[in-house]
Amino acid sequence: MTMPPLPAGASPAGSGDGFGGLEDEALEVFAQAVQAADPTAAVQRALRLGLGGGAVIGRGEVLYPGVLRIIAVGKAACVMARAALEILSPRVFSGPGIAVVNDENAVEVDRFRVLPAGHPVPDRRSEAAAREVSAYVSGARREDGLLVLLSGGGSALLAAPAEGITLDEKAAVTRALLLAGADIRELNAVRKHLSRLKGGGLAARAHPASVETLILSDVIGDDLSVIASGPTAPDPSTFDEARRILDARGVWESAPASIRARMEAGVRGEIPETPKAGDPVFARVVHRIIGSNALSLDAAARRAAELGYEPRIVSRSLGGEARDAAVQMAREAEVALSLAAASRKPQALLAGGETIVTVRGPGRGGRSQELSLAFALEIERTVRPRAGQKAPSWSFLAGGTDGRDGPTDAAGGIVGPSTLARGQSRGADPQAALAANDAYTFLEAAGGLLRTGPTGTNVADIDVFLCR
Repeated sequence: MTMPPLPAGASPAGSGDGFGGLEDEALEVFAQAVQAADPTAAVQRALRLGLGGGAVIGRGEVLYPGVLRIIAVGKAACVMARAALEILSPRVFSGPGIAVVNDENAVEVDRFRVLPAGHPVPDRRSEAAAREVSAYVSGARREDGLLVLLSGGGSALLAAPAEGITLDEKAAVTRALLLAGADIRELNAVRKHLSRLKGGGLAARAHPASVETLILSDVIGDDLSVIASGPTAPDPSTFDEARRILDARGVWESAPASIRARMEAGVRGEIPETPKAGDPVFARVVHRIIGSNALSLDAAARRAAELGYEPRIVSRSLGGEARDAAVQMAREAEVALSLAAASRKPQALLAGGETIVTVRGPGRGGRSQELSLAFALEIERTVRPRAGQKAPSWSFLAGGTDGRDGPTDAAGGIVGPSTLARGQSRGADPQAALAANDAYTFLEAAGGLLRTGPTGTNVADIDVFLCR
């Protein structure tokens, strides 16, 4: 992976745009976080070719004496599949495997059938992919093995609606929850109870084969039941919880009748729950986290230190509304600015997590873009240099490690002291943009969009604040 390019329209460092050279360094720190989640290196660390040609997993045990099947699901599916093939010879794995991936990251992979599908909202291809995966693992024997390469985005990409529910109905509820600001745990609790493969369903279909899942985690805290809705993990959520989430987010009354009927039947115990911990289907299932937001955050801190900053990780679970998170980060930034002024030592603040946006306006954007714009507005309001003092140099970057923030072509936003003025000079109103959930339009005018293109990985979001 290479360092992401400068955001479209941004001036080069040191050009007098107010970033004071910090923009390039913020990009370097972010790039290091992305590189730490490189799925190729992560898979190859976990999977290697053992003596005698047997497939060996990192803990050193020969895995499958029978037939080996491989399924890769998520935004990094193709990259992870290719990495596995560099280790597994055709004698060990003849294929074909299945890789289910979003359109932006779909590439050809030898010995795999690549199935592009819908994301973030599932489509007909997601449903067809789920049928193929179900058929692929059916009939597996005890001596057989299933290697699952899992990354973020799998919930939408692999969509197998439960009996009596259509894909359109399930997609409508997913879309409504997203617009209502539901976080990933809430989304998955609902989707697992409307699905056949989520919440341990894939493990149940592969039983009694041995299942090894290598995971590139996009979930803060690395909860196995949440990543891609936990297709091979026990599900701790219940019908009752899913029903309450729909109600709390204001989606219950507008939900299709079939979904409300299923939820009510599940609450009454008339429909079996998703498999829980202790179920025999998980007796031969192993999970390994091979990449995560926490690992990327640590890598970002190391790079900041190499660049001469005093790094501090202020949150490993930054969440909630993006605007509220911006206020939280701005308070931390005020402290860092004071420290930098007093000690003359450059300061770096880092945060990992995944915020949400409750959509109230018709604009374009994503959580990281909204976070960066709200941060710039909050800093302008609270940090004003005294008369005769030079304005501090700072840069704030908020970005999705997958290279995509919301339904846009940007990975997030990068702002500095001159961002708001530059956007206003080009006819854009930052307050109006924030009110309309239109951060994309303002940041585009101000040259503050972070564009990396698809990175091939996905471990949630990384936020970087640098000052001197």
